[in-house]
Amino acid sequence: MTALTRTDFNFEGQKSVYHGKVRDVYNINDELMVMVATDRISAFDVILPKGIPYKGQVLNQIAAKFLDATSDICPNWKLATPDPMVTVGLKCEGFRVEMIIRGILTGSAWREYKNGCRELCGVRLPEGMKENERFPEPIITPTTKADEGHDLNISKEEIIRQGIVSAEDYAVMEDYTRRLFARGQEIAARQGLILVDTKYEFGKRDGKVYLIDEIHTPDSSRYFYAEGYEEKLAKGEPQRQLSKEFVRQWLIEHNFMNEPGQQMPEITDAYAESVSERYIELYEHITGEQFRKAADQDDIAARIEKNVSNWLETCTGRKA
Repeated sequence: MTALTRTDFNFEGQKSVYHGKVRDVYNINDELMVMVATDRISAFDVILPKGIPYKGQVLNQIAAKFLDATSDICPNWKLATPDPMVTVGLKCEGFRVEMIIRGILTGSAWREYKNGCRELCGVRLPEGMKENERFPEPIITPTTKADEGHDLNISKEEIIRQGIVSAEDYAVMEDYTRRLFARGQEIAARQGLILVDTKYEFGKRDGKVYLIDEIHTPDSSRYFYAEGYEEKLAKGEPQRQLSKEFVRQWLIEHNFMNEPGQQMPEITDAYAESVSERYIELYEHITGEQFRKAADQDDIAARIEKNVSNWLETCTGRKA
């Protein structure tokens, strides 16, 4: 199975390219961004050595669907998806924080809570909570956005005090975050799912705050199955979930959490294929639609270059 793990395009009007953990972002004339969702996969802040076929298509198409489904709540950067693995949109100046919102106590928040932490990013946490229990209302726990290594927890007050984001812009981001999460929960509920937690990124263009990057994908979000949630919570059993948490758990079982002295386990073709199947399953559960594999998988890069170049040529001279 073919996977796209590296891109090296040179589009008309290209000024620069940024290679992230998963996405490669091309700057076109300081006006547009071409975001390629590659098949790379990361966990514990490290990119795994083998790509996952169709993962990029899954992430790109989920994000595009939910950007469209939330465009009435706030403006977002998306203009078009000229290829199953590509979104083209407006270039915005990104804020250096990620807005993480949590509806349920799980994951890293639970690990800290279990160790006695009762305040997370300036938010007081109730006493006596259990793992996977709902918060009285969703909490926002921002992190600083790191180019490399771990993002760091930070409070709203520190973000404003350090001048990372102005108080006015933060208030807008906070409002959008809560409303986007509520919409995501509504959409998930229709699919028999619970949107547990997620992250949003925002940027600014012409004085206006935009939602940028991805939204409600299994890489940026955690979903539980609604059926059986209360019963499992009452019994203290693990929840059935839809996210890339299964990859993290596999790495933990193979003694890897990206800590000193640990070695990345071998990613076999069979394991990569099984992860691909899980991502396709995620797509179908989250969207309620059948996943259609993109054509021309034998040369994905050539397909993307052709599709994006054609779109850019058609839209030459377009001013956002």
